[in-house]
Amino acid sequence: MTGPVPGPLEPVAPRFGGGSLADVLPSACALLGVPGAVDLLGLHPRLAGVRRIAVLLVDGLGWYQIPTAAPYAPTLAGLAATAGTPVTSGFPSTTPTSLVSLGTGTPAGAHGVLGFTVRVPGTDRVLSHIEWRGDPEPLRWQPVATWYERARAAGVAVTVVSRPEFAGSGLTLAANRGGDYRGAADADALAVRMLAALAAGSGPTLVSGYHPDLDRHGHLSGVDSAPWRLAAATVDRLLARLVDGLPPDAGLLVTADHGQLDVPAGHRFDLDTDPRLRAGVRVVAGEPRVRYLHVEPGAEADVVAAWSAVLGRAAWVTTREEAVATGWFGPVPEEHLARIGDVVVVCRDTYAVLATRSEPPMASRLVAYHGSDTAAEMTVPLLVLRG
Repeated sequence: MTGPVPGPLEPVAPRFGGGSLADVLPSACALLGVPGAVDLLGLHPRLAGVRRIAVLLVDGLGWYQIPTAAPYAPTLAGLAATAGTPVTSGFPSTTPTSLVSLGTGTPAGAHGVLGFTVRVPGTDRVLSHIEWRGDPEPLRWQPVATWYERARAAGVAVTVVSRPEFAGSGLTLAANRGGDYRGAADADALAVRMLAALAAGSGPTLVSGYHPDLDRHGHLSGVDSAPWRLAAATVDRLLARLVDGLPPDAGLLVTADHGQLDVPAGHRFDLDTDPRLRAGVRVVAGEPRVRYLHVEPGAEADVVAAWSAVLGRAAWVTTREEAVATGWFGPVPEEHLARIGDVVVVCRDTYAVLATRSEPPMASRLVAYHGSDTAAEMTVPLLVLRG
């Protein structure tokens, strides 16, 4: 990112095509000689000649959280200072959308995983992408080929290392298909399996790793809470092991899917207890920082007016057409448009809109959230290292 550094609560637009999470795998694959791949991030000067590349995604490690983590993660802080640059996630700044943007190299509009939860068009069903198992069929719901598939077709050895329980899930197939899946139950196992996969062959190699714990502890206890600090220290240990174990012809890219913001109790609206927010709304999807409202026929203008009046400066309330026109999602094909709400609510500052009766109770008891377009949520690190 160039120019003045935005404050953590300032809006940030995705920088597709040379400064976003979606550009990471195309750039890595270009270095490995995959046909059609372009080094959009300009990695070649730092990684010229590498034959093996590992990509580690640390869930919840926003660029703006690194100074907070620094006392507990000195390796991370040092690498960010010497080998790091900020890039953007896509929009919404949420895990399912970001994981699929990483895997496919495309914005959310193209791949169709347009939020944490979305309505299945033609139904009143709300699909949670993190609980997705087979329905809708993953290759139909997310039709874009992944860079793991493209790399494998070009003769690159491809391995994906993540938690055992995620194997075969809809989200895993949407984001990671094409790689040999290896389960790793914790950070130490993740380091071992990533390094083993890097060292396994003599030809071009691509290894992807995913670590979820920092995000989980931020959600449950808040950024800079004691559990979050311990999780940051674990991330530091993971990074140190990977850096120390890199083969001499290997590169390591470290990034994240989003950052996080603590949401105070007084900044939480509840759409399930305020009849003004329920009027005219048929189905609610998205997540607390970005809501998708699917409305009754003819109710769009009334819903926009009611939500704007209730939320005021706490959110931008707009129509699907206006939200798509911002370019946040990239181009959205006709078949994916109905997954976005008729009305889109983008929370500002540290506000959120809960649904205490219609969503799982845990969703309303979290401390930190993400999904919106603030710099603290949208800006993630890209660390570029070589063995």
